[in-house]
Amino acid sequence: MQKKAAIIISPNYKNYAKKYLKDFINSLRKQDYQGKMKIFITDNETGPDSFEFLAKTVPEAQLILNKTNDGYAKGCNDSIRQALARDFAYIIIFNIHTVLEPDCVREMIKAAERDNKIGAVQSRMMLWPDKNKISSLGNATHFLGFGYCLGYQEEWHGQAGNGSDIFYPSGSSFLIKCEVLEKVGLFDEEFWMYNEDQELGWRIWLAGYKCVLAPQAMLYNKYEFQRSIKKFYWMDRNRIISILICYKTLTLLLVFPAFIIMEFGLILFSIKTGWLKEKLRVWAYFLNPRTWAYLYRARKEVQSLRQVKDKDIVKLISGRIWYQEVADWKLKFINPVFSLYWQIVKKIIIKLKI
Repeated sequence: MQKKAAIIISPNYKNYAKKYLKDFINSLRKQDYQGKMKIFITDNETGPDSFEFLAKTVPEAQLILNKTNDGYAKGCNDSIRQALARDFAYIIIFNIHTVLEPDCVREMIKAAERDNKIGAVQSRMMLWPDKNKISSLGNATHFLGFGYCLGYQEEWHGQAGNGSDIFYPSGSSFLIKCEVLEKVGLFDEEFWMYNEDQELGWRIWLAGYKCVLAPQAMLYNKYEFQRSIKKFYWMDRNRIISILICYKTLTLLLVFPAFIIMEFGLILFSIKTGWLKEKLRVWAYFLNPRTWAYLYRARKEVQSLRQVKDKDIVKLISGRIWYQEVADWKLKFINPVFSLYWQIVKKIIIKLKI
């Protein structure tokens, strides 16, 4: 008997559903997975128009209606909580702006069932409409917390093996076993949006499970890069949260000198781009006593999950930052320096068995 899967569509906000949902739902309805699937979708800042559109477009879905925009992390969690109250084996989160191949769900579940140690799976994500180019072959994490997509904009020629380890699955295509989710917890709602998938993937590894890629499972991502000020704030703030709560204390001390150098570089970058006010907002967040109370609680919870040491997962953490849309000369200069620094730090972590 095929196991049941809950399909969580990323939260709707404003006109997202009207712009993207029909293509996604049409592809989801064509899935050849023989097990039972149930759709859940949260409507953030819901109103009569959005509710009517969702109810008409996806009548088979369970809708969760939020009067306010509660962010991506809580919006997903609201749907996930509904699913966990039932006997599903898998939670699969898809972004509303993706289109699935007919065997995507089946292949993701097939990959998950290969090994009890596999906690989470990402499909192969290709770009739309340029379907021969990669959107993501899993996500990597830089040792200072920056997350980025592996293989982005490369031509696909089979460069990723089936079941290859990845640091974390993209929130656009994130399968997690319910039994694992119940152990490691849901998305951290403090993140609001961006990097919440990174931090959850990190927890999965710390708890002794693996995150892997399923290249035979494929979807297309209608990705649009936007250099918005809001995006800079959340991504910069949240990558710092991730390293503060996930690393062991000694690892944090080892990466601290590089962190200071990066902060100086980001100040220069934010002045150049007009984002200085947002960078100062990030610092203001970490100077708030409420933030440190949260960080203490979150770090305690994350570290309590730990079944492996940092030495066991540093091989998955990168020494370079790779944002293809940010072709800044300072980034090209600092990457070799940081890569060398991280190689030295990794050897220390492994030697000291941190």
